[in-house]
Amino acid sequence: MSKTIKLDGVSLTRESLVDVANGASVELDAGALQQVARAADFLSAQVARQEPIYGVSTGFGSNADKLLGAHPLRDELPGATKSGRSPHIELQNNLIVTHAVCVGEAFAPDVVRAMLCIRINTLLRGHSGIRVQTLQALAAMLNAGIVPVVPQLGSVGASGDLAPLSHLAIVLLGGGEAFVDGERISGAEALKRKGLEPVSLSYKEGLALNNGTAQMLATGVLAVQKLDDLLGTADLAAAMTIDAFAGRLGAFAPEVHALRPHPGQVQTAQNLRALLAGSTLADIPYHLVPRFRQWLPTSWDTQQAQALNFDIGWDWVPFGQRHGREKFYARFRPFRGGKKHQPQDSYSLRCIPQVHGAVRDALEQAKRVLDVELNSVTDNPLVFPDKQAEFVEEQVISAGHFHGMPLALAMSYVKAAIPVLASISERRLNKLVDPATNDGLPAFLIGNEDGTESGHMIVQYTAAAIVNDLASRAMPASVYSIPTSANAEDHVSMGANEARHVLAMADDLGKVLGLELYTAAQALDLRRDMINAARDLADRADADAFASKVQGGPLPDAGERMGFIAEVDGLRAELAQADAFQPGHAVAAAHAAIRQRIPFLGQDRAMDGEVANAVRMVADGSVLAAARAVLA
Repeated sequence: MSKTIKLDGVSLTRESLVDVANGASVELDAGALQQVARAADFLSAQVARQEPIYGVSTGFGSNADKLLGAHPLRDELPGATKSGRSPHIELQNNLIVTHAVCVGEAFAPDVVRAMLCIRINTLLRGHSGIRVQTLQALAAMLNAGIVPVVPQLGSVGASGDLAPLSHLAIVLLGGGEAFVDGERISGAEALKRKGLEPVSLSYKEGLALNNGTAQMLATGVLAVQKLDDLLGTADLAAAMTIDAFAGRLGAFAPEVHALRPHPGQVQTAQNLRALLAGSTLADIPYHLVPRFRQWLPTSWDTQQAQALNFDIGWDWVPFGQRHGREKFYARFRPFRGGKKHQPQDSYSLRCIPQVHGAVRDALEQAKRVLDVELNSVTDNPLVFPDKQAEFVEEQVISAGHFHGMPLALAMSYVKAAIPVLASISERRLNKLVDPATNDGLPAFLIGNEDGTESGHMIVQYTAAAIVNDLASRAMPASVYSIPTSANAEDHVSMGANEARHVLAMADDLGKVLGLELYTAAQALDLRRDMINAARDLADRADADAFASKVQGGPLPDAGERMGFIAEVDGLRAELAQADAFQPGHAVAAAHAAIRQRIPFLGQDRAMDGEVANAVRMVADGSVLAAARAVLA
């Protein structure tokens, strides 16, 4: 049974709007419709009194100084047949048909349905002058599944989204085009197919239908919904990368973030702690982590171990190189493997809360603006039928609620944040594939014993290309106003472009995160398997056999040999006594979800389908859902 959202002009939420965008029907509140009727009746009475009202008995924009007569001037020509046309009605119809001039690719149906829902909701406030029957017809069109064709380019964000909203309204009049059951047909045919009649507009109804911020608001809400999940995915990708690095968790401690309590930063640190709970890779003693060595036929002592596509090793620190560092080596074993002994990771790991958190705060600010706008009246002029006043201009007030700058600036903030999140993701990906920075993993995360393989090398290229593209698109549209309507509209917001860019950029951010997850899963397999291979060898070998994995030790007849073997045996014993090393529970679940669809890359193969699969797993939310199921 289809979900129904009740609209009353004051309680629409982002979640309910997304429901309507995805197919829910709407129901109009009876009390709100009474307010709608009150304003429409008031306007009709004022027209009968021949009051000059902008957009009702005057022209629009730079034509606002033109008062409408009772009939067309040409009716007064000698011998002319009376046309019967009403300039007031003609004004509203012409407004829609002349303003529906957008170009470009059509918006997706979810965006258009959200636009319709927003327009209906704001008109229910009863300050726009639209008639009840016209509003009901708009709701009937939405509920019937008629999706007007709205090309994406044409709004300057003041006076609202005039052109795209006119493409919505023109279908209501029997014009334009619409999608019905996936088929693109004329507006007239769409109404006929669903048993609906075209509407004839009355006073101010054209202006009520096309004067508002519905396009930028719809695209903004849908973008924010995507970005909410992408932020969760970014935290998950970062957590998987931290486990793949056997990273350090101190930078995410609650007492640390209590000292700089930006809400997004605190939330991100908390998310990372939850995702990494149960990890025995994070904060592992640095000397237990071996580094990658090229596989050779002599690398391993058992048939099972020979199936590995790597060898492992450490460097021993000779006794003569420890002077002044005796206390350190009393606590930490004198072996250098994949991890450097240092108290902090690189910024792309250590500063995840500060970076992801700042993006989270930008998104929260946008949500605040969107939530206000969802139940605001955004057309012009505003009708106050119950206000006691001497003159009509005190009851029908021209203002600027159509101006999209509140939304435009909020979207500019988010727009700047998207490349930031993509960039730090790409930096983590690059760190994973670069042997100079990946803490002992193989170059490009492939064994490559024959020198013929590229592994994940070019995955980073793709991520870099997308990040550059996002950065080049991050220029805020809101700072560049181009006047319209013969300078009557001399400052516009460009908020429609801003929100449209953010919605498209969110999809590309998801691609970068998919590439990081794809790469981090490979790196996590290698890190876990390398450490566990060392553990397995330590469990079955004696100190002399284990010493074959350690370089820099003294020769068999050297005086330091016994001390060296004793230290090797200490390392061996510590590894042998450890449980199998594993990532965080939520990270492991996400990794398993990836591995169900994308196998480990043991040797080079075609990767295009796998990359597309990783991107789809981010877009459909399946990898994030796997992690969240563990955290629930």
